[in-house]
Amino acid sequence: MSAVLEKVMPATASTFDFESHFTAVQGHQIHYVEIGEGDPIFFVHGNPTSSYVYRNVLRPIAELTDRRCIAIDLLGFGKSDKPQLQHTCALHADVIRGFIENLQLRNIILVAEDWGGFLGGYVMTQHPEWFQSAILMETFLWPMTYADDFDPEMVKPFKLMRSPIGGLFSKGMNLMINKMIPEHCPISEESLQYYRDSVPTYKDRKAIGDFPKMLPNDGKPTASHDFAIELQNGLNRINFPMLWIKADPGVIVSHKNPIGMKRLENLRRSIPTMQVRDFGPGYHFLTEENPHKAIEMIADWVKELVE
Repeated sequence: MSAVLEKVMPATASTFDFESHFTAVQGHQIHYVEIGEGDPIFFVHGNPTSSYVYRNVLRPIAELTDRRCIAIDLLGFGKSDKPQLQHTCALHADVIRGFIENLQLRNIILVAEDWGGFLGGYVMTQHPEWFQSAILMETFLWPMTYADDFDPEMVKPFKLMRSPIGGLFSKGMNLMINKMIPEHCPISEESLQYYRDSVPTYKDRKAIGDFPKMLPNDGKPTASHDFAIELQNGLNRINFPMLWIKADPGVIVSHKNPIGMKRLENLRRSIPTMQVRDFGPGYHFLTEENPHKAIEMIADWVKELVE
């Protein structure tokens, strides 16, 4: 595949030259982009990004795999509606499920990072018959604790983001975009501006601010913790091939955190069909950091599925 890969490999770009599509899910307009034909590869992003994070990989992967590549904007992100409601894990899983049903997607390969893996993974465990495979990176499929899953330097800032005052400050300063993204990956000013423009006002950042509060951490919030436990209990329904892409050092599962690495090893043991492959240098937003490597690893995995 290397010769073909070289022909389709893009220059890393800030442009997002895809036609916008919308579908109504639970009364909300959900934005997505797509390219190609065939069985779907379904890309789900995390916080505070959007389908834009996959702009450099969608077209090459569609060409390399002869599949239809679809990237969603979760509710409250990108060009999707940004309602002023309480965001919950269950709500977002229901939106993903409704999106899949609206587009009648089957034989899906899920590609997801961060929250996309957690929320999409839940849907995957509830409806394994919809999926052919999954490719996960920089995500989590378990409830977390401050002691086991956080860099000690991040505990206080994260607790502050989960507090009412800290949440107001974070949304007001748009810190998730202005600080978190550039700290975790090289990104052009033009690309960073796209993320800023997608949530230009304080009210538009409701989902970005709510997601840290939704994280199942030390048993709270209870609904998120229960959601994570239900996800874990559903992993035994997975009987299709899965790939976990592990960057070095990574953020969520990091070589710097032995307990995080143990969580990944336990996950691999509980899902015999799952493989773990090294991405090489990387932190959190891997398709932003090194889209060429992401294209290569995703396309290679899809090719192996059909061999």
